Amino acid sequence: MKNLLLKGLLFITLISQLSFKSNTDPQEFKADIIVYGGTSAAVTAAVQAKKLGKTVVIISPAKHLGGLTSGGLGFTDIGNKSVIGGLARDFYHRIFLHYQMDRSWLWQKKEDYGNKGQGAPAIDGNARTMWIFEPHAAEDIFNEYVKENNITVFREEWIDREKGIKMKDGKIISVRTISGKIFYGKMFIDATYEGDLMAAAKVKYHIGREANNQYNEQWNGVQTGVFQHGHYFKTKIDPYKIPGNPSSGLLPFISSEKVEANGNGDNKVQAYCFRMCLTTNPNNKVAFTKPANYDPSRYELLIRVFKSGWRELFQKFDPIPNQKTDVNNHGPFSTDYIGMNYDYPDASYQRRKEIIKEHEIYQKGLLYFIATDPRIPADVQKEFNTWGLAKDEFKDNGNWPNQIYVREARRMISDYVMTENEIMSRKAVPESIGMGSYSLDSHNIQRIILPDGSVQNEGDIGVGAPQPYEISYRAIIPKESECKNLLVPICVSCSHIAFGSIRMEPVFMILGESAATAAAIAIDDKVNVQKVNYTKLKIKLLDQNQVLTLKNKILYSKN
Repeated sequence: MKNLLLKGLLFITLISQLSFKSNTDPQEFKADIIVYGGTSAAVTAAVQAKKLGKTVVIISPAKHLGGLTSGGLGFTDIGNKSVIGGLARDFYHRIFLHYQMDRSWLWQKKEDYGNKGQGAPAIDGNARTMWIFEPHAAEDIFNEYVKENNITVFREEWIDREKGIKMKDGKIISVRTISGKIFYGKMFIDATYEGDLMAAAKVKYHIGREANNQYNEQWNGVQTGVFQHGHYFKTKIDPYKIPGNPSSGLLPFISSEKVEANGNGDNKVQAYCFRMCLTTNPNNKVAFTKPANYDPSRYELLIRVFKSGWRELFQKFDPIPNQKTDVNNHGPFSTDYIGMNYDYPDASYQRRKEIIKEHEIYQKGLLYFIATDPRIPADVQKEFNTWGLAKDEFKDNGNWPNQIYVREARRMISDYVMTENEIMSRKAVPESIGMGSYSLDSHNIQRIILPDGSVQNEGDIGVGAPQPYEISYRAIIPKESECKNLLVPICVSCSHIAFGSIRMEPVFMILGESAATAAAIAIDDKVNVQKVNYTKLKIKLLDQNQVLTLKNKILYSKN
């Protein structure tokens, strides 16, 4: 009798476990927590869910995991390292361990790379962390996380944004992907750069810049005449096809629209680009080639910039290991495709694909133009042609980054909105779930004509935060009247300019982990995410070595 009872209990347990993984329909799946996204935040959320004993599934629109962290942004935007804890710090610890191995230095000696960083060392020996890395090294670590924690990942799956979200009593019951797969969960985490699940669940959001007077800010709205980085025209450059002749028409990528008054809001978003991984190693270099539909006239503005005496082309060729570089936008006319992404956040999948392709063609054309056009200064062109795409990166995508830099898309509007006032420590932040420290940072948003008839960029902001700041739990949860079981660790509830600081990859990892922790508590306590007991959440986060206030920062970090 006892043996029969034990067998019966084992059978019931087995059936329970199996039914939690899938229904009888092979296209239906269940888990405690459904994570939508392939970003760094998605992976940390899923890992933390498993660590807390929850079943979890990642639905990733991307083929490759890690988002920008593995997609070319290897020269990490750090801010203050001492407030990066939890799984985010573990990631950079694993990067450190990777580069301690001799076999990781294929194209360069470790001592030749040294300890290059951006105002701080790339390698913190005492903390055993490293903050600068190659794209493939980052992706390998994200895949290790998935394998170690036995996380099921469905890659290249996009939710049906029109009809794929089933809700009942203010909760998401299931999401269906375009391929027909249906995922049932108790809690859902939108860890995409675009906020697609959030939007499909009818959660309110904002796109573009709010007016300064909406949240009593200084740096949010239109900012003509403000130049805080080097990404502007430092001399007067004529914007017309025939200089001095407005009737000849504008050069490409210059807007003829009327510019809003300073401080006013608009629906425009900061520019996107690809963070390219280039190398000078001849054995690992792929030469720049002419892209389809190449048109050198699109880059006439750059010639005029060079003629003005500008020579800053290589200033954001930031060194990463193995004789490679993470190349970011720099200067008035660079890799940022200014003004060509306004419709991206709300666009259909097909339109987004077109926008991404347009960005790729623009950027590849720019590379080919600098490499080959006879009007490029000879010394610049000679040095530029020592560079090429890294042959051992993004090998299944023609050595081109597989993730466009979506610097900003949708931002949730919840009961609590983070603004520059919280970032600048003018206002206290309730219920911290992590910290940020980067400056208020926005890339250019439009290329305009000034009253004097010259061309200028607008929207580039770089205002340093006086100290690390807290990020509220309330900023990652929707209004309870809109959705009760959704957390949003990337498209958080904040203003445009506040997002300029929050939008850093280490912060996304921190918020992903915290979102999963809150989701697990909500499941255990059978409450909506808005009713999660913060004291309980705080205790768990601190136990996970998350940094919630300056009082519990990582003391052994020097920066």
